[in-house]
Amino acid sequence: MHVLITGGYGFIGSFVAERFHKEGHQVYIIDNLASGRKENVTVPHKFYNLGVEDERCDEIFHSIKPDIVVHLAAQVDVAVSMREPRQDAQTNILGLVNMLEMSSKYNVSKFIFASSAAVYGMNEQVPLTELMNTEPLSPYGINKLLGEVYCSKWNDIYQLPTLCFRFSNVYGPRQGTIGEGGVVSIYMQQLMNQRDLNVFGDGEQTRDFIYVEDVVDGIYRGAIGEHTGIYNLSTNTETSLNELIGILEQLEQVQDVHYLDARSGDIYRSSLDNTQIKKDLDWLPLYSIREGMEKTHAWFRDHHTPVAADRQAEQPQGYRHWFALLRPYAENLLAFALIVFLTRYGSHWSISADIDFKLVYILVLGVVYGARQSVISAVLSSGLFFYEALANGRDWQSMLYDPEALFMLAIYLFFGLVVGFVSDKHKRESVYIHNELAAEKERYTFLSHIYRDTRKIKEELQRQLIGSKDSIGRIYTITRKLESLESEEVITASMDVLENLLDTRHISIYSVNESNHMRLLVQSRQAGFMLPKTIHLDDEPHFRQVIDTRNMWINKDMEPNIPMYSMPVVHDDQVIALISLHEPSFEHLNMSYENRFKVSVDMISASLARAFRYEGATRQDRYVDDLPILKEAAFAQLLRTREEARKLHNSDYSLLILQREQRTFNELVMLVDSIKRDSDHLGMLNGLPVLLLSHATIAEAQLVIQRLHQYGVSADLQMEEALYA
Repeated sequence: MHVLITGGYGFIGSFVAERFHKEGHQVYIIDNLASGRKENVTVPHKFYNLGVEDERCDEIFHSIKPDIVVHLAAQVDVAVSMREPRQDAQTNILGLVNMLEMSSKYNVSKFIFASSAAVYGMNEQVPLTELMNTEPLSPYGINKLLGEVYCSKWNDIYQLPTLCFRFSNVYGPRQGTIGEGGVVSIYMQQLMNQRDLNVFGDGEQTRDFIYVEDVVDGIYRGAIGEHTGIYNLSTNTETSLNELIGILEQLEQVQDVHYLDARSGDIYRSSLDNTQIKKDLDWLPLYSIREGMEKTHAWFRDHHTPVAADRQAEQPQGYRHWFALLRPYAENLLAFALIVFLTRYGSHWSISADIDFKLVYILVLGVVYGARQSVISAVLSSGLFFYEALANGRDWQSMLYDPEALFMLAIYLFFGLVVGFVSDKHKRESVYIHNELAAEKERYTFLSHIYRDTRKIKEELQRQLIGSKDSIGRIYTITRKLESLESEEVITASMDVLENLLDTRHISIYSVNESNHMRLLVQSRQAGFMLPKTIHLDDEPHFRQVIDTRNMWINKDMEPNIPMYSMPVVHDDQVIALISLHEPSFEHLNMSYENRFKVSVDMISASLARAFRYEGATRQDRYVDDLPILKEAAFAQLLRTREEARKLHNSDYSLLILQREQRTFNELVMLVDSIKRDSDHLGMLNGLPVLLLSHATIAEAQLVIQRLHQYGVSADLQMEEALYA
């Protein structure tokens, strides 16, 4: 099955991905990496970096066609839901509705939703059953309860099978410090960092702690089962914080435990009844609190990173932040200092005094940094202009009425504002274009991944369509061999078709004539499978029955040494051949196999009839002067067919060169045609008349030569070396 896991890189989701992979299913993950980590999942899977509310999820569903959706993506911090309820609703409601809509649209067989014990609120009547009143106290709990309603209604309205699990306090490896089971991970991290443990209250408050692998087992059983509805997923066991700390003290040295004032709104006792899930899903929690804590502690010990190292890593980032903020101002001051220097001493280096470096300064700062720095540079340039005027003996009061001075001041300020505005506008447009380009690149990359996934699935389906034993594609590929218009090619191809369609190497095809004999045309090439080349019908009544009734015969008495199935090939109301199936395997003794054999022979009959009609219509092009002897081109085609039959099915043949002697060509052809077998053929080869003996060894060919000699016809055996030389 294709299993899509939202939030698959998270704490619970990563374990769910591993479980479904171990059970042989293909895993796909949607995660926006807000709290999940890629390194959590090491099993083969396909990842899509999206939020569950993103409309592009439609492309994912369309591509992979998931059978199961396990919706674990959520905003799980109760404090955040209280502080930012809109953000909580966006993920926990809009994201859920999007997943439900996609699941019903693409016919998902089971949708699993991760709910929470938070829906019960302050109810301390333990254990809590699924039928008790729900009074959530936070937007997080409200949205989880609303999610259950959505799932239930989607089941009723859209017939989408939904299953909701109310998790108790889940704990285990890879867990963060946020969420309802976070007290375990918080204590683990404090132990790793050798810090004291804090307990809010007297420590006798209880929680229903459940190990993550027990949760995953419940999810898996729910996915493959048929049940829908709402279930508590818990251990139905109360564990106090003091008991939890006692277990931790046996695993790691605890520095100290501080008992603080109880927090308002905290539930004192909590435990969920799991009777219903144990009954319906045949599920039981396998890990005790001590076993689960031991595995959790071992993981935290192996993956512990000291806090000091994190702080050292954070410090350079703060320095870089401040440096980035102050850098434009520092460079502005340095540039202004350079302008002051050039203004005062530029003439000593033959720098033209006609150049107003202040305008250049404003232009450069505006282009590089935008309006803020260009305005500052304009103000500094104006100040420098006044300073130079005062240094040259001008009175500042007179400058206030000097149009030239006021004009220069206006030029600097206007130039600074215009350059800054144009630069900022250009940067905004560049940023907008850059963002649009980045978004299109991201969309292109996303659709490329979807395209590759879709192509991969398509190719896999094509391989299955063509390669599976009973697939239409495979049957079509096999039966195309019967499209030849040469009867000999059809007979040779018939053996391959029957062997492949019937999955056996015990097939025989006999020709039937009016002489009360059957002659072997071709048989399967199988060690130990030997059949007589000629059968007298009086000795085989079951074959006579097939020919007389023209119906399939079945060896219902399981008589040895005779075929299990025999079927006639009929042309122009005459039985021309008999196809038999010998020694089928036990599992093939059923009605379906009989029908497959009958349909296969019917196809061969139709192909032979078409070939005979073609050969009759082209007789003038195939035979010499309307004599029963093939022209060289037609006879060469027949030889190629017989050579292929010999290679594939060990079907022998021999060639005899006929001598005319005192007879005319016509007399020779008519005489040999009257005494040859129906399965033999006359033809022209290298300008000489030859006789092709079907299923004849060299010793048998010598007997035919003797028989021809009795009728006054001389014949020589054509050796294969001479033929191909």
